[in-house]
Amino acid sequence: MRPRRAHYRRPTACLLFLAVDIEHASEAQRPAGPERTAAQMEAALRELVATVQDRHLRLLLECVLGAGGPTWAAFREAPAAKRYHQAYRHGLLEHSLSVAQGVSAISATFGGVDRDVAVTGALLHDIGKLDAYTAADPLAIELTDTGKLHGEIALGYYRIRREIEAIHGFPDELAAAVLHIILSHHGALEHGSPVVPCTREATLVHMIDNLGGRLGSFDRLERELADGTRWSGYDRALGGGAWFASREQAAA
Repeated sequence: MRPRRAHYRRPTACLLFLAVDIEHASEAQRPAGPERTAAQMEAALRELVATVQDRHLRLLLECVLGAGGPTWAAFREAPAAKRYHQAYRHGLLEHSLSVAQGVSAISATFGGVDRDVAVTGALLHDIGKLDAYTAADPLAIELTDTGKLHGEIALGYYRIRREIEAIHGFPDELAAAVLHIILSHHGALEHGSPVVPCTREATLVHMIDNLGGRLGSFDRLERELADGTRWSGYDRALGGGAWFASREQAAA
Protein backbone atom coordinates (compact mmCIF):
# COMPACT_ATOMS: atom_id res chain seq x y z
CA MET A 1 0.00 0.00 0.00
CA ARG A 2 1.04 3.67 -0.23
CA PRO A 3 3.95 4.31 2.16
CA ARG A 4 3.62 6.94 4.88
CA ARG A 5 5.33 10.20 3.96
CA ALA A 6 8.19 11.22 6.16
CA HIS A 7 6.60 14.57 7.07
CA TYR A 8 3.34 13.03 8.26
CA ARG A 9 2.46 14.16 11.80
CA ARG A 10 0.63 11.75 14.06
CA PRO A 11 -2.77 13.18 15.09
CA THR A 12 -3.11 14.31 18.71
CA ALA A 13 -5.67 11.56 19.34
CA CYS A 14 -3.08 8.96 18.41
CA LEU A 15 -0.53 10.49 20.77
CA LEU A 16 -3.04 10.26 23.56
CA PHE A 17 -3.77 6.64 22.63
CA LEU A 18 -0.10 5.76 22.95
CA ALA A 19 -0.21 6.84 26.57
CA VAL A 20 -3.01 4.42 27.43
CA ASP A 21 -2.05 1.56 29.74
CA ILE A 22 -3.15 -1.49 27.78
CA GLU A 23 -3.85 -3.49 30.90
CA HIS A 24 -6.44 -0.91 31.99
CA ALA A 25 -7.70 0.20 28.58
CA SER A 26 -11.33 -0.05 27.58
CA GLU A 27 -12.31 -2.47 24.81
CA ALA A 28 -12.48 0.37 22.29
CA GLN A 29 -8.97 1.53 23.27
CA ARG A 30 -7.30 -1.87 23.03
CA PRO A 31 -5.20 -2.51 19.92
CA ALA A 32 -7.10 -4.39 17.25
CA GLY A 33 -6.27 -7.86 16.05
CA PRO A 34 -7.29 -10.35 13.39
CA GLU A 35 -10.77 -11.87 13.52
CA ARG A 36 -9.25 -15.33 13.05
CA THR A 37 -6.64 -16.84 15.33
CA ALA A 38 -3.05 -17.15 14.14
CA ALA A 39 -3.45 -20.94 14.14
CA GLN A 40 -6.52 -20.72 11.89
CA MET A 41 -4.74 -18.39 9.47
CA GLU A 42 -1.66 -20.59 9.41
CA ALA A 43 -3.80 -23.63 8.57
CA ALA A 44 -5.46 -21.68 5.74
CA LEU A 45 -2.08 -20.58 4.42
CA ARG A 46 -0.76 -24.16 4.46
CA GLU A 47 -3.81 -25.31 2.52
CA LEU A 48 -3.29 -22.57 -0.06
CA VAL A 49 0.41 -23.33 -0.49
CA ALA A 50 -0.46 -26.99 -1.07
CA THR A 51 -2.57 -25.98 -4.09
CA VAL A 52 0.41 -24.43 -5.90
CA GLN A 53 1.28 -26.92 -8.61
CA ASP A 54 4.61 -25.58 -9.87
CA ARG A 55 7.30 -27.38 -7.89
CA HIS A 56 9.74 -24.46 -7.93
CA LEU A 57 7.16 -22.01 -6.62
CA ARG A 58 5.93 -24.41 -3.99
CA LEU A 59 9.51 -25.02 -2.85
CA LEU A 60 10.09 -21.26 -2.67
CA LEU A 61 7.01 -20.83 -0.50
CA GLU A 62 8.05 -23.70 1.73
CA CYS A 63 11.54 -22.23 2.13
CA VAL A 64 10.20 -18.81 3.08
CA LEU A 65 7.02 -19.72 4.96
CA GLY A 66 7.75 -23.26 6.12
CA ALA A 67 6.72 -24.00 9.69
CA GLY A 68 9.57 -23.86 12.16
CA GLY A 69 11.78 -21.66 10.01
CA PRO A 70 13.16 -18.31 11.18
CA THR A 71 11.30 -16.38 8.48
CA TRP A 72 7.98 -17.98 9.34
CA ALA A 73 8.29 -17.10 13.02
CA ALA A 74 8.80 -13.43 12.14
CA PHE A 75 6.14 -13.46 9.40
CA ARG A 76 3.55 -14.94 11.75
CA GLU A 77 4.05 -12.20 14.36
CA ALA A 78 4.64 -9.11 12.22
CA PRO A 79 2.23 -6.22 11.64
CA ALA A 80 1.14 -5.31 8.11
CA ALA A 81 1.61 -1.58 8.54
CA LYS A 82 2.48 1.17 11.00
CA ARG A 83 -0.86 2.91 10.90
CA TYR A 84 -3.36 2.47 8.10
CA HIS A 85 -4.34 -1.19 7.98
CA GLN A 86 -3.71 -4.27 10.11
CA ALA A 87 -1.15 -2.48 12.26
CA TYR A 88 -1.16 -5.19 14.89
CA ARG A 89 0.36 -8.55 15.76
CA HIS A 90 -0.30 -11.19 13.05
CA GLY A 91 -1.38 -8.37 10.71
CA LEU A 92 1.09 -9.32 7.98
CA LEU A 93 -0.09 -12.93 8.03
CA GLU A 94 -3.71 -11.81 7.89
CA HIS A 95 -3.14 -9.33 5.06
CA SER A 96 -0.94 -11.58 2.93
CA LEU A 97 -3.32 -14.50 3.32
CA SER A 98 -6.42 -12.47 2.46
CA VAL A 99 -4.74 -11.00 -0.63
CA ALA A 100 -3.59 -14.45 -1.77
CA GLN A 101 -7.03 -15.96 -1.20
CA GLY A 102 -8.63 -13.15 -3.19
CA VAL A 103 -6.10 -13.57 -5.99
CA SER A 104 -6.70 -17.31 -6.02
CA ALA A 105 -10.45 -16.89 -6.34
CA ILE A 106 -10.32 -14.21 -9.04
CA SER A 107 -7.63 -15.93 -11.10
CA ALA A 108 -10.21 -18.55 -12.03
CA THR A 109 -12.51 -15.84 -13.42
CA PHE A 110 -10.13 -14.04 -15.78
CA GLY A 111 -8.36 -15.95 -18.52
CA GLY A 112 -4.62 -15.87 -19.03
CA VAL A 113 -3.66 -15.54 -15.36
CA ASP A 114 -1.01 -17.94 -14.08
CA ARG A 115 -2.59 -18.78 -10.73
CA ASP A 116 0.57 -20.30 -9.26
CA VAL A 117 2.62 -17.17 -10.00
CA ALA A 118 -0.13 -14.85 -8.78
CA VAL A 119 -0.73 -16.72 -5.51
CA THR A 120 3.01 -16.98 -4.82
CA GLY A 121 3.49 -13.28 -5.48
CA ALA A 122 0.51 -12.42 -3.31
CA LEU A 123 1.81 -14.41 -0.34
CA LEU A 124 5.26 -12.83 -0.66
CA HIS A 125 4.46 -9.30 -1.85
CA ASP A 126 4.93 -7.64 1.57
CA ILE A 127 7.75 -9.85 2.85
CA GLY A 128 10.06 -6.83 2.99
CA LYS A 129 8.12 -5.54 5.97
CA LEU A 130 9.92 -8.12 8.10
CA ASP A 131 13.03 -5.97 7.71
CA ALA A 132 11.27 -2.61 7.43
CA TYR A 133 9.41 -2.62 10.77
CA THR A 134 10.77 -3.03 14.26
CA ALA A 135 8.15 -4.99 16.20
CA ALA A 136 4.67 -6.45 16.35
CA ASP A 137 3.91 -4.43 19.49
CA PRO A 138 0.93 -2.26 18.42
CA LEU A 139 2.21 0.60 20.54
CA ALA A 140 5.77 0.48 19.19
CA ILE A 141 5.60 -0.16 15.44
CA GLU A 142 8.34 1.90 13.83
CA LEU A 143 10.41 1.81 10.66
CA THR A 144 13.90 0.40 11.08
CA ASP A 145 16.90 2.33 9.81
CA THR A 146 17.08 -0.10 6.89
CA GLY A 147 13.37 0.35 6.25
CA LYS A 148 13.82 4.11 6.04
CA LEU A 149 16.93 3.87 3.87
CA HIS A 150 15.87 1.13 1.44
CA GLY A 151 12.08 0.79 1.68
CA GLU A 152 10.08 -2.39 2.15
CA ILE A 153 9.79 -3.14 -1.57
CA ALA A 154 13.54 -3.25 -2.15
CA LEU A 155 14.01 -5.26 1.04
CA GLY A 156 11.39 -7.77 -0.08
CA TYR A 157 12.90 -8.05 -3.55
CA TYR A 158 16.38 -8.84 -2.21
CA ARG A 159 15.08 -11.29 0.39
CA ILE A 160 13.15 -13.34 -2.19
CA ARG A 161 15.87 -13.04 -4.81
CA ARG A 162 18.32 -14.61 -2.35
CA GLU A 163 15.87 -17.43 -1.65
CA ILE A 164 15.37 -18.05 -5.38
CA GLU A 165 19.12 -18.10 -6.06
CA ALA A 166 19.51 -20.81 -3.41
CA ILE A 167 17.03 -23.10 -5.23
CA HIS A 168 18.86 -25.12 -7.88
CA GLY A 169 17.34 -24.89 -11.34
CA PHE A 170 14.77 -22.19 -10.56
CA PRO A 171 13.67 -20.93 -14.01
CA ASP A 172 14.75 -17.38 -14.82
CA GLU A 173 11.41 -16.36 -16.31
CA LEU A 174 9.53 -17.69 -13.30
CA ALA A 175 11.86 -15.78 -10.97
CA ALA A 176 11.33 -12.61 -12.99
CA ALA A 177 7.54 -13.02 -12.81
CA VAL A 178 7.47 -13.39 -9.00
CA LEU A 179 10.01 -10.64 -8.36
CA HIS A 180 8.09 -8.29 -10.67
CA ILE A 181 5.00 -8.73 -8.47
CA ILE A 182 6.99 -7.67 -5.40
CA LEU A 183 8.53 -4.68 -7.17
CA SER A 184 5.29 -3.43 -8.72
CA HIS A 185 2.64 -4.15 -6.08
CA HIS A 186 2.22 -0.51 -5.03
CA GLY A 187 1.02 0.07 -8.56
CA ALA A 188 2.62 3.42 -9.39
CA LEU A 189 6.00 5.09 -9.23
CA GLU A 190 4.66 7.88 -7.04
CA HIS A 191 3.45 5.27 -4.54
CA GLY A 192 6.89 3.74 -4.13
CA SER A 193 7.09 1.01 -6.74
CA PRO A 194 10.17 1.24 -8.98
CA VAL A 195 8.11 -0.25 -11.84
CA VAL A 196 4.40 -0.42 -12.64
CA PRO A 197 2.61 -3.78 -13.03
CA CYS A 198 3.41 -5.17 -16.49
CA THR A 199 1.81 -8.63 -16.25
CA ARG A 200 -1.66 -9.96 -15.57
CA GLU A 201 -0.45 -11.53 -12.34
CA ALA A 202 1.21 -8.35 -11.05
CA THR A 203 -1.85 -6.28 -11.95
CA LEU A 204 -4.14 -8.69 -10.14
CA VAL A 205 -1.99 -8.73 -6.99
CA HIS A 206 -1.77 -4.94 -6.96
CA MET A 207 -5.52 -4.53 -7.30
CA ILE A 208 -6.38 -7.03 -4.57
CA ASP A 209 -3.64 -5.67 -2.31
CA ASN A 210 -5.02 -2.16 -2.73
CA LEU A 211 -8.55 -3.37 -2.08
CA GLY A 212 -7.48 -5.24 1.05
CA GLY A 213 -5.68 -2.21 2.42
CA ARG A 214 -8.59 0.12 1.77
CA LEU A 215 -11.12 -2.22 3.36
CA GLY A 216 -8.76 -2.58 6.31
CA SER A 217 -8.89 1.20 6.70
CA PHE A 218 -12.67 0.99 7.11
CA ASP A 219 -12.19 -1.51 9.94
CA ARG A 220 -9.74 0.83 11.66
CA LEU A 221 -12.00 3.87 11.28
CA GLU A 222 -15.07 2.05 12.56
CA ARG A 223 -13.22 1.01 15.71
CA GLU A 224 -12.25 4.64 16.32
CA LEU A 225 -15.78 6.06 15.97
CA ALA A 226 -17.52 7.46 19.01
CA ASP A 227 -20.85 5.91 20.01
CA GLY A 228 -23.74 7.17 17.88
CA THR A 229 -21.40 8.37 15.14
CA ARG A 230 -21.65 7.03 11.61
CA TRP A 231 -19.23 9.34 9.73
CA SER A 232 -15.50 9.30 10.31
CA GLY A 233 -13.36 12.35 9.84
CA TYR A 234 -11.16 12.78 6.79
CA ASP A 235 -8.89 9.79 6.37
CA ARG A 236 -5.71 10.11 4.37
CA ALA A 237 -5.71 6.47 3.26
CA LEU A 238 -9.21 6.73 1.80
CA GLY A 239 -8.97 10.33 0.61
CA GLY A 240 -12.21 11.19 2.41
CA GLY A 241 -14.51 10.21 5.23
CA ALA A 242 -16.08 6.78 5.74
CA TRP A 243 -19.80 6.22 6.35
CA PHE A 244 -21.12 3.46 8.61
CA ALA A 245 -24.92 3.57 8.35
CA SER A 246 -25.41 0.20 10.05
CA ARG A 247 -23.96 1.53 13.31
CA GLU A 248 -26.80 3.99 13.79
CA GLN A 249 -29.39 1.38 12.84
CA ALA A 250 -27.94 -1.10 15.32
CA ALA A 251 -28.01 1.49 18.12
CA ALA A 252 -31.55 2.64 17.40
